[in-house]
Amino acid sequence: MKLKALALETFRSFFHNRLILVLLIIWVLAVLVSLLPLLAMKAATAAQGPAQTQAVVLSFVSGIMNAVSAFGSLLAAWAAADCVSSEMTSGTILAVMARPVKRWEFLTGKFAGVMLLMSIYVLMMLGLSALLAEIGGQRIHSSIWVLLVYPLIRYAIWAAIAIALVTMLRPIATMGIFLLLGIVISMASTPGFAKDYAMVRHFLDALNWILPSTNLLSETRFLEITHASLKQAGWIEHLTTISYGLDYAFVCLLLAMWSFHYRNLKRD
Repeated sequence: MKLKALALETFRSFFHNRLILVLLIIWVLAVLVSLLPLLAMKAATAAQGPAQTQAVVLSFVSGIMNAVSAFGSLLAAWAAADCVSSEMTSGTILAVMARPVKRWEFLTGKFAGVMLLMSIYVLMMLGLSALLAEIGGQRIHSSIWVLLVYPLIRYAIWAAIAIALVTMLRPIATMGIFLLLGIVISMASTPGFAKDYAMVRHFLDALNWILPSTNLLSETRFLEITHASLKQAGWIEHLTTISYGLDYAFVCLLLAMWSFHYRNLKRD
């Protein structure tokens, strides 16, 4: 019951967070603006045949969804870092702990609240991708569960990383490291990026040895919406990848609990 109460309280607090609300408003406006070029693109390619229209429209929709997915990663990290740091900065964490609540329960409840927020976001992503494809006269061909489960796992990893970092650093430093990590992951997930740079290539090779499923954090890994681009993976590969993702999130959350156990809870 403590975890449920903490999760729901954290989830409700996001709707009073002005920065998150501003980011969501910007997200909605950006999506609305993207509808105009989508309609123009559909009209321009209609005379070239159904196949050409499908390729162009779905490619455009995929690009929009890549950006939306990347925004989700930023939202997950910021929400996770802010919901923990704000409690410590304001001093309200002392009142929460007096219920009493153990430190690992506090972090688990915060993490669960963030994942409730991101679950709604993933449903919004799914609805948006279907809406954009429908406006373009096309339809999404990917399995629904893939478009739901994989983004949630990726956001769980980013949220757990952010919570682990914010137990040791300030929120601004946490987001700086998060952005740097995102750039490195993007580099590692881009085929041929380091082909002409030996130092970068060796670094990415070492990263892949240490973190063999680094591409789990890539925005494009599982955000494919056409039969041609969607990799037909078997259940064993799906289960292996999902296990890697859950393990990443769990290990990062354990690291956060270990760090938080020694953290001074008085105001900074």
